[in-house]
Amino acid sequence: MRLERLNANRIKIFLTFDDLKERGITKEDMWHDLPSVEKLFRDMMLEAGDELGFEASGPIDVEIFSLPAQGMVVIVSKGMKSSHDQTDDDFSDDDDFIQMQVTMDESQDVLYQFEQLDDVIALAKTLYDSGIRTGSLFLFEHKYYLHFDEHHLDDSFDVDTLVAILAEYGNTSTITIFRLEEYGKCLMKDQAVADLYRYFVKTPHTK
Repeated sequence: MRLERLNANRIKIFLTFDDLKERGITKEDMWHDLPSVEKLFRDMMLEAGDELGFEASGPIDVEIFSLPAQGMVVIVSKGMKSSHDQTDDDFSDDDDFIQMQVTMDESQDVLYQFEQLDDVIALAKTLYDSGIRTGSLFLFEHKYYLHFDEHHLDDSFDVDTLVAILAEYGNTSTITIFRLEEYGKCLMKDQAVADLYRYFVKTPHTK
């Protein structure tokens, strides 16, 4: 589990599926076993308090983005009123120490972070040779991000295989595609692997 403070009232938590497994929770439990989810959140709040000094009391909003084959990004905001009243599940202690409003969204995004453009270029060659041409390339805070929508992948290509290849060159992103689209710069859209291959890998003599 990785924690990051976004500002005085907001933190981000990245949970891999191995993190959930260690706590005896499956991905399916996150959607159906509300008592286990509530306990997980309270444990995370304790860890956030120890590691980041983030003291959660009173009302907090919890936004969960489930990512395929990667894990979950959790955004926790305190002292805020949720705008998702129609879809949220409310959790509260009997003593009202913490009142949680939880919004859950299952994303079809595969998003990886890379330190250097050279890493992305090397990855693009491997993906291109494997038959993948899609993806969007972003630049944000001096790091590169490659984003794939699972629905836009070739039906013959397994998402787990894609993630295994991506993991050889980069790291799972702990920020969401929404943040990238809002604050990052899109360098190549939709056909990033094909464009990277054409501009950086394919030689002038290759037809």
